[in-house]
Amino acid sequence: MRAELAELWRFRELLGAMVERELRIRYKNSVLGFFWSFLNPLVTVLVMWFVFRTLLRNETDNYSAYVLSAYIPFMFFNLAVLDSAQSVLVSLPIVKKVYFPREILPLASVLANFVHLLLAFLVFFLYLLVVWAVTGFQVTPFTWRIVALPILLVVTFALALGVSFLVSALNVFYEDVKYVMSVVLYLAFFLTPIMYFSENVYYAFSGKGWWGEVVYTLYHLNPVAMLATAYKKALVSPGPIDISGIGKVPPVPFEWGYFAVACVVSFGLLVGGYAVFNRLKWRFVERP
Repeated sequence: MRAELAELWRFRELLGAMVERELRIRYKNSVLGFFWSFLNPLVTVLVMWFVFRTLLRNETDNYSAYVLSAYIPFMFFNLAVLDSAQSVLVSLPIVKKVYFPREILPLASVLANFVHLLLAFLVFFLYLLVVWAVTGFQVTPFTWRIVALPILLVVTFALALGVSFLVSALNVFYEDVKYVMSVVLYLAFFLTPIMYFSENVYYAFSGKGWWGEVVYTLYHLNPVAMLATAYKKALVSPGPIDISGIGKVPPVPFEWGYFAVACVVSFGLLVGGYAVFNRLKWRFVERP
């Protein structure tokens, strides 16, 4: 693997050019350009806010900020995996004629989406400042926990890249993979605390005996779910959470053990996914 990484570094200029191409192509001839990357999640979150705050009477303070802080990284993971799934397959004519490290293809897709993630978070912080100003500068939206953001971004990037290596390599030989991943990511959206909170899961299964603890544990062993909770707790000032049927409850303490598992799984998938990709990449040219 060390030789592959050295070869990848030697082609770093090609990687940079391909990332730039990905960024240019996505919003070519678009008036709003990058802001489409933020407009879509913002509109989605506003709809969620209207449904949960107005129709379902959820009284959690800063609900829209909570949802947006988890929705932005989830959409990065979603788009990075789905874009990279086709990255090798659509470039097979070039792969069969020109030599370059094949891992550049999924890596460029993930890096391009990561740039959009960073820009989206800049707009997210502006959104927090606007909400703070509208509410009369009562409670600052920023806390010391924001220093954890770089760590969360690194772990999220590792998870997305590891899955992307696996999916992009397997999709060359089994095109069902991209359809399976579309379904898995769709279900993952509802199995991830984006529209709701980790506290909802906690109180739903508390007092259910050993099987309730098992469900709660399995839920948080999902690294995507754990990262969504981590982003909420790091980026939004903590406050009471409104749980349907119970009322406002104090936030559950952050589960450091589950977060450690999420880190191990994310970097494990990165190493394992890269190893699988390197093992299969020389067979890409065999595909008719």
